[in-house]
Amino acid sequence: MSTEDVRAVLPRLMQLSNAVSRGRLAERAAEAAGLALDRPALGVLLTLHTADGPLRIGEIAERMQVVGPHITRQVQGLERRALVRRVSDPHDRRASLIEPTDDGAAAANRYAESMIGWFTDAIAEWPERDRGELGRLLGKLADDVTARMAALGEGAPPHS
Repeated sequence: MSTEDVRAVLPRLMQLSNAVSRGRLAERAAEAAGLALDRPALGVLLTLHTADGPLRIGEIAERMQVVGPHITRQVQGLERRALVRRVSDPHDRRASLIEPTDDGAAAANRYAESMIGWFTDAIAEWPERDRGELGRLLGKLADDVTARMAALGEGAPPHS
């Protein structure tokens, strides 16, 4: 892909990013899931829900590519709502890990299903081959961009 090809695609990527992150899509999905959480709190909950296990605050921050104090505030709010809990780190008794509670996991599932349903509906008329290609290419783009950012010291690649 040439520089001109990327330049032509960049406004579309920004359009999609804005629609998802700044538009009402996240808010509608949260409402459909019955959640009264803002986007940062939803991001933390989803990050924890899609992790292989409990995470440290720093790991959550790395995956979300934000600073730790921001995550600490979000985790405290989610704890007050009983959507996450702290558990002991088996490798370091001084540290704690964060994991979703059963209610938090159920809430994250409802939110994710709402988002998945929206995107599924948006591409429902696409040929199956195009839908498969979109998934493959978006996964490749996300992995490559994240790896490049990690190589530049701007955050570790997310783990799932």
